[in-house]
Amino acid sequence: MTYINSFRTGLKEGLPICMGYFSVSFAFGIFAVESGLTVWQTVLISLFNLTSAGQLAGVPIIASGGSFVELALSQLVINSRYSLMSVALGQKLSREVTLPEKLFIAYGNTDEIFAVSVSNEGEIGTRYMAGLILLPVLGWTGGTLAGAVAGNILPAIVASALGIAIYGMFIAIVVPIAKKEKATALCVATAILFSLAFKYVPFLSFVPSGFTIIISAVIASVIFAIAAPIKTDEEEQSNG
Repeated sequence: MTYINSFRTGLKEGLPICMGYFSVSFAFGIFAVESGLTVWQTVLISLFNLTSAGQLAGVPIIASGGSFVELALSQLVINSRYSLMSVALGQKLSREVTLPEKLFIAYGNTDEIFAVSVSNEGEIGTRYMAGLILLPVLGWTGGTLAGAVAGNILPAIVASALGIAIYGMFIAIVVPIAKKEKATALCVATAILFSLAFKYVPFLSFVPSGFTIIISAVIASVIFAIAAPIKTDEEEQSNG
């Protein structure tokens, strides 16, 4: 069985992720500073969180003085996928990887790092994962720092324009899938409708923004998990 444990190989494969993270986190840095956070608060969020969707949802809750419960629940819902990815990645790790090393790997197990690491054939080791994680973490925090600093320097109209770039990233992620899968498009539309209801319906508008995100996402997901469940490969083959 192939065993990959080269720090240099990890660095090489992590470089493209680092470059992509820098541009996205630059937009997050501007967004967070525009929301009222300081530069170092923004950088520390990126350093210890490493989740663009969770950070984007968490900043408005923090800026508006939301509760810890609201913040924790929003992060639990949005970031629960990482627990599943960590379980899957754990099957690829060598038995030589210790528990503290696994905790470090779990910290850096983002969507892109997970995709690259599990695409390797055979087992992978700690040195490879350290190299794969290092540059993306530097790119994410470095881009956040650059964006946060730029947000304090650039004219307000320019900073606001750049700040919406992070929303564009999520649109770019969702739209291609929604174009292929009708159920996905309807699920997204349903979540948007629920979110609008919490915004404009008088007896719902008192709900904090963090809980609005949680409720809208969960309700839409449950509806379409029941109405249009994703078929497994075996089910598709049997129906075909």
